[in-house]
Amino acid sequence: MTEAQLIALVYGCIGFVVVAAVMLPSYALVDYVRRGAVDLRRMIAVGAFLLYCCLAVAVVVFPLPGPTTPPLEQTVQLVPLQWIEDVGTEMRKYGLAPTLLNAVSTQTFQQAMLNVALFVPLGMFLRLVWRKGLRSTVKTGALVSFTVEITQLTANFGTAPMVYRVFDVDDLLTNTAGAFLGWLLAAAVLRRNRKDALADTRRMLVPAATAAR
Repeated sequence: MTEAQLIALVYGCIGFVVVAAVMLPSYALVDYVRRGAVDLRRMIAVGAFLLYCCLAVAVVVFPLPGPTTPPLEQTVQLVPLQWIEDVGTEMRKYGLAPTLLNAVSTQTFQQAMLNVALFVPLGMFLRLVWRKGLRSTVKTGALVSFTVEITQLTANFGTAPMVYRVFDVDDLLTNTAGAFLGWLLAAAVLRRNRKDALADTRRMLVPAATAAR
């Protein structure tokens, strides 16, 4: 992880503290008025989602460009899976043998995997909290990723002094893949929990049925 990414995470944590201090008490109050009680598990889920959102936004936005930041040579990349070729280019640049281990160690590969990992929690939240289907989750992941890329292409909708991130179609693909994987992981967890619950129910019913005889 780079120093810039660590700085972004720190900003994200600070933002979460501010946002959570405002939103969580309000959410708890609304929940209490509607249900007569506060659902602790729902509160934890909402808090976790807010933390994820704050960290994701911070990673996308920060660090902002400074007066000495050089302009980008390229602001748009529209070739799908260009990152795979870029991995080979990076290995040749540093004289690395074309092996899987060397490919995994490149910054290009690690950045692609970070883009996947960034959207895995989104897919999990959509499945676990909002019970969204796979197709809806993939569409949402693609839409959120596209919004991120437009934000970068427009220099944070004109609020930044210059475009400092590349609009990259590969980011759309890897982000959407992350949401897809997150949904699959969450679905597997739910399936496992249902199987465990069913097994527990059977263990309780068998002794009861035996005693009834």
